[in-house]
Amino acid sequence: PAAAVGLRLPLAEQLSLGSSGHLQRETHFYLLTFPSVSLSQVEVYSVTVDCTVTSRFAHTVMTSKAFNKANSSQEIFFEVELPKTAFITNFSMEIEGQVYVGEVKEKEKAKKQYEKAVSSGQTAGLVKASGRKMEKFSVSVNIAAESNVTFVLTYEELLQRKLGRYELLTRVKPKTLVQDFQIVTNIYEPQGISYVDAHATFLSNELLPLVEKTAHISFSPTMEQQRKCPGCDGTLIDGDFIVSYDVKREKNLGDIQIVNGYFVHFFAPELPKLPKNVVFVIDTSSSMRGRKMEQTRDAMLAILQQVHEDDHFAIVRFDTVIETWKDSLTKATKENITEAMDYIRRLYSRGWTNINDAVLTAVNMLVKDRQMERLPERSADMIILLTDGMPSVGVSNIGKIQENVLTAIGGNMSLYCLGFGNDVDYSFLDVMSRQNKGLARRIFEASDAVAQLQGFYDEVASPLLLEVDMHYPDNAVDSLTTSHFSQLFNGTEIVVAGHLMDNDLDNFLVEVVGQGVRKKGKTKEMEYIFGDFTERLWAYLTIQQLLEKSKSGTPDEKANTTAKALDMSLQYSFVTPLTSMVVTKPETEDSTSSPLIADNVDFSWVERHERHVACVFFCNMYLFLSLYSGAPAVDGDPHFMIELPDRGDALCFNINDKPGTIFNLVRDSNSGILVNGEIIGDKKTPPDGKINTYFWRFGIVHQTLGVRLEVSTEDISLFQDEVRLPSFQALMIDFYSFSYSVDLLVTKDRSLTVTLRDSVKFVILLHKVWKKHPYHRDYLGFYTLDSHLLSPGVHGLLGQFYHGINYEVADLHPGKVPEKPDATMYVKGQELNVTRGWQRDFRGDVKNGENVPCWFIHNNGTGLIDGHVTDYIVSGLFKSV
Repeated sequence: PAAAVGLRLPLAEQLSLGSSGHLQRETHFYLLTFPSVSLSQVEVYSVTVDCTVTSRFAHTVMTSKAFNKANSSQEIFFEVELPKTAFITNFSMEIEGQVYVGEVKEKEKAKKQYEKAVSSGQTAGLVKASGRKMEKFSVSVNIAAESNVTFVLTYEELLQRKLGRYELLTRVKPKTLVQDFQIVTNIYEPQGISYVDAHATFLSNELLPLVEKTAHISFSPTMEQQRKCPGCDGTLIDGDFIVSYDVKREKNLGDIQIVNGYFVHFFAPELPKLPKNVVFVIDTSSSMRGRKMEQTRDAMLAILQQVHEDDHFAIVRFDTVIETWKDSLTKATKENITEAMDYIRRLYSRGWTNINDAVLTAVNMLVKDRQMERLPERSADMIILLTDGMPSVGVSNIGKIQENVLTAIGGNMSLYCLGFGNDVDYSFLDVMSRQNKGLARRIFEASDAVAQLQGFYDEVASPLLLEVDMHYPDNAVDSLTTSHFSQLFNGTEIVVAGHLMDNDLDNFLVEVVGQGVRKKGKTKEMEYIFGDFTERLWAYLTIQQLLEKSKSGTPDEKANTTAKALDMSLQYSFVTPLTSMVVTKPETEDSTSSPLIADNVDFSWVERHERHVACVFFCNMYLFLSLYSGAPAVDGDPHFMIELPDRGDALCFNINDKPGTIFNLVRDSNSGILVNGEIIGDKKTPPDGKINTYFWRFGIVHQTLGVRLEVSTEDISLFQDEVRLPSFQALMIDFYSFSYSVDLLVTKDRSLTVTLRDSVKFVILLHKVWKKHPYHRDYLGFYTLDSHLLSPGVHGLLGQFYHGINYEVADLHPGKVPEKPDATMYVKGQELNVTRGWQRDFRGDVKNGENVPCWFIHNNGTGLIDGHVTDYIVSGLFKSV
């Protein structure tokens, strides 16, 4: 279903010491992207998606079955892409007659079990972002020869109405022909369905007739119908299967559905459109140069043609300076639209990014026109901000910008923020828009960027009601979800749910109050359907809203809403960012249940937009754990890499100096933490005359805890307890805890995790080089986890980047190598020539690494790092600068 069940194809075989001390063969596998001839070892014989939609609440069960036909055990994985708005509610596996069922627990309680299990080398799975609307769940398991495995994943979501329809999306990537393939959707809407359709990105003329399009939608092609061509093994089934529908509606107060003491109220009235007053605030800074500027112009030209003649509009362009098309908002007459389109065609990119003054200019225009009574009294005021970068001139502190905008708007208008591309600080825009009765949307750099921009405008182009309040009898309901809404747009829907205290429905009156509108009366109660869907819908909606509220407010408010969301997540078994799923081995006659693990690991070092569910099972499984971090790292000869998850980008630079030089990497005087690293050179000068240098040992100091730790390619020395361990290249998975100060976690992929109690974690990777290599040596890589725990004053070659860096990239042009273009970077008040390239990131694959695109800063990072590289040289492994 987005379920891909597959085999990790053999890439390399290594010999390692097993738990018994004997040599054993260890086979590594990779995802199903290799020739299908190797798929003969595993048969995926069933993939089914069964979805039941009850009054917009979708309950989806994805099941995949596979058989290992090989005469040896194989690692098989289950991979599903599910909507980001969905909550996983259950996951189970059946292996050789044993069923493993998931239980949702508090994240922190499961975290220790997770780390202990991973330290034993057991299997891990994860959920992470996957594209624009989806996130990915995957788990791998070792299956014995000639054995079956069945994976079942269940998730739930409330379908949102947009542009007059609900949409249920299933991503389907079986990667192979499947004997039993089926997608079934049953829709139960008591007021009746007014429209239903189903389509898929992969549907051909031959497959289209196989889709039944009623309240019961099914799609079950045979293996022959799945084939890309007669006789070939490739499958046509690869893409999105989308069901869209709408319902018949009560014209006045909507409809209410009541089941088992809980109600849900759907309100989508037919009302005339309100006039709107919109100020378009457009970023024209240097980083918008090229394709983004062209796409912005195209989108604005299309949007202006859609502005209704009753609307008023204005245009503000900004870079280093702020420029308005006209001094005030203008009515959308044909003449004014034509003139505005000519202005848009003349836009070009230049300068830096002054977001603060641009938004405040737009606010002041709306405030002034309201005061001068130039705008209709009953109309909607809104600002639409489009930017691709970080504030870099004027007020650049994002907290101060948010404060300024919130104060200026004062709750009197809505702010919508569109973040264009990978370099934008999306969390900054998201918070600012939510603070001001709007929302943010990421616009992906792609060929359809114009359509994305137009699509967003279509959603907010037709306001129907402002400041909507849904009132219910105080003595009849409690535990209401949000009942106040800043605006209601045409084609959308208001949903309110709650608990009934009084079952006397004769007294259940509803009042809807909006700007200039008041409706009161009884709603029509729809017939009882089945199950407890209204209670689960209420819980889902409540948790979603609590999670949103926890992003803003005072510390006490954040803590309270987070605690409520956690309690409800546990009560209703939803895997949310606050919870984890633990998979428990079933009880037998001679033993009680023992916890396996499925942890929704959301360590602070994971990118904020990712939600991890790691599954670990106590049954001889291969380690499948990926590390994700936004913190700077150093690896290779030596390559420094600064990952910036909020911008979806990375910066990199090399440091070249003579062997034996010791550099300060991290120093934080507030916490007493110091990290230095010494470089080593090749064994002898290679034929090209260039001697490569690498880090071969690190010194880690925590003055408060009294810890000094030396890690080298040869051994590990903890001076606090006078402990010397062999090099972690010689160790299998093990865990060491020393007093209250430091934990060392050594894993069989030759990585060492150093945890300084109540503080930061460091991961050191050992890279083995062939012993008889004529030039190169073994070397170490250094990565940081939980870098946010260090103080704002942290510094060093790596430490100075732990809390981010502001920069902009513009003027992209061909470089010396065709596939590596050059550009101009604006950073720390300087202009640097940078090159787009790649660095190797070895956290997910210690042996081969992964190419990570980054902007390369030349000359030892000059201009990016503070001062000169010689400023970071120290005289000893435990010495400070």
